[in-house]
Amino acid sequence: MNARAQLQAAAASRVLIFDGAFGTQIQNRKLSEADYAGDLGLSADQKGNNDILALTRPDVIADITRAYLDAGSDVVSTNTFSANRISQADYAAEGLVREINVASGQIARELADEYAAKDGRPRFVAGAIGPTNKTLSLSPDVEDPGFREIDFDELVAVYKEQAEALIEGGCDFILIETVFDTLNAKAGIMAVKHLERDLGREVPVMISMTLTDLSGRNLSGHTVEAFWYAVRHANPVTIGLNCSFGADQLRPHVKVLSQIADTLLMIYPNAGLPNELGEYDEMPETTAGLVKDWADHGQVNILGGCCGSSPAHIAAIARAVANSEPRTVPSPAPQMRLAGLEAFIAA
Repeated sequence: MNARAQLQAAAASRVLIFDGAFGTQIQNRKLSEADYAGDLGLSADQKGNNDILALTRPDVIADITRAYLDAGSDVVSTNTFSANRISQADYAAEGLVREINVASGQIARELADEYAAKDGRPRFVAGAIGPTNKTLSLSPDVEDPGFREIDFDELVAVYKEQAEALIEGGCDFILIETVFDTLNAKAGIMAVKHLERDLGREVPVMISMTLTDLSGRNLSGHTVEAFWYAVRHANPVTIGLNCSFGADQLRPHVKVLSQIADTLLMIYPNAGLPNELGEYDEMPETTAGLVKDWADHGQVNILGGCCGSSPAHIAAIARAVANSEPRTVPSPAPQMRLAGLEAFIAA
């Protein structure tokens, strides 16, 4: 049974658990420049380059991943949100993209297999691909609306390099996450399709959108419904929402997506809204109570956490939904469904 079928089978019996944030967990360890830089000899300071820790402090990434598995995670992600050529150029580390992603994939794979061997319950690895700091849909220059810092084909190549290394490292899925620009997500999808052609097999994708305002749109202006219709052709194994806001603010948008998406729904919100210092104060039991409401209404298949979440949040979520029934994937009637900034459904 392939990873897609295994995940679907597991999700048919219960609400599955994703992991939580890596960034805040790394920050809590108060690492030094020497921890980040190691002996790589790069020309720029590395402090803050969380992704490179897979090479210089793999023990830190392994400890965090193990903590999430101990908390009950069925799916763990790789610490590779910015492990692409564009983002790593800020640290003069673009030449290490393959090594970072392979190493991160291997850390997660080894631990997932270790925990699966203990109890016979499958664990899955999602290779995380972030949005980069470039956007294909919008100009960074208000004086020149047609200007773009990057073009579609270039971003496809950037994503393919990362996705290929993640699969080499042992990932089951490619998670295109925190999507603020729908066109960026399409570049990620295209990259995976190119990789599938090269490998001669399916590479299942997970896709997760992030909202930039409470009206339910991402930065490129698409509603949750329009976003789904824009990426549904990729046949993702999961669709969902992450980051943006806390669970309370995501509630109406989870409901909409749950009703229309004919695939598994994975939601991993922030631990509430940040305080005036940019820190997250929402306690694990509060987060767990909010997402349990989704589970109790049959709206989710996989739950986890994003910014500010910790192993304690994931453990609380796992306890809260242990007896919840998983969402039943709907089977929409055949109909023409198109996506502009808003959805259009032919009568």
